Amino acid sequence: MKYCAFLRGVNVKGTNMKMVDVCHVFTHAGVKDVSSILASGNIIFSSEKDPIQIKSILEKEMSQYFSYEAYLFIKSQEETERFWKGNPFDKRDELHVYAFVGNEGIENILMEEFENSSTTENEKAKIIDGIFYWQVPKGNTLDSTFGKVLGKKKLKDQFTSRNINTFEKIIKKMKS
Repeated sequence: MKYCAFLRGVNVKGTNMKMVDVCHVFTHAGVKDVSSILASGNIIFSSEKDPIQIKSILEKEMSQYFSYEAYLFIKSQEETERFWKGNPFDKRDELHVYAFVGNEGIENILMEEFENSSTTENEKAKIIDGIFYWQVPKGNTLDSTFGKVLGKKKLKDQFTSRNINTFEKIIKKMKS
């Protein structure tokens, strides 16, 4: 079965890694057909093992190899396609849309955090099919009140986010 592993905290805040090295770690851990999409930690692979078992093995291997606390979220091809197809926001040049991949129930925690933050014009959030989506004006992602929530240490093992366009690239690669 094909999967995508979404790694948290790759190539930000001093955690730098080359995707060729990440792919090597994945291959060494026993998964097949390994490739990366962009430098933000999106690794496509095949495995017949249970995703929960794969997650545990890969987090351990990544943590050891790169000397950091690795968190990753594994989604099947079908699950990954849901992130792209469920996007509730229209594409607009002046806005970014992010979808959040994470533990079950994280969408509700994120929505509560969003509702308790001050927002800018055109900043919105919606939950569709258990997935949290966030629309934010370009240039405001890290400066917005909600954007600052994304770096909270208490949430670091619970989710990661990707621009909606990244999901399109991942899906195309998974289908090729």
